[in-house]
Amino acid sequence: MENWLISENPKQLSAATLAFLGDAVYELLVRRSLATTTIPAGKLHKMAIGMVCAPAQSAVYEKLEGILTEEELAVMKRGRNTHPAHTAKNATVADYRRATGVEALFGYLYLSGRQERLEELFRYVYNSGTTQPENISLEKK
Repeated sequence: MENWLISENPKQLSAATLAFLGDAVYELLVRRSLATTTIPAGKLHKMAIGMVCAPAQSAVYEKLEGILTEEELAVMKRGRNTHPAHTAKNATVADYRRATGVEALFGYLYLSGRQERLEELFRYVYNSGTTQPENISLEKK
């Protein structure tokens, strides 16, 4: 993922803007990790949705808190403390805010050109089982 579109200093962008981009970055990492399976595309889509939903990302927030640098933790907390214009219909406000924090962190790392760290953090949460596909229900609610 080459960072050629935005030349802004990521520290100067709002947490909401970082989360906006981080949402796409995180989902791309999830989809890329799932694309290596032989599962049919329809099920892959449901799995990806389950892995990027606010409750799943809230669990990621809790998993990452203890391993981040001070700078990364500050970005994630800044994202968490953003007051969104709306919340997800299937998530608590707390889950939604923590998910926004994770997205802000991933957006920040992407814009900072820190792809290795981004990959490292994603592998950590993915391999820890926090967002493993088998932990996601494929049943309709």
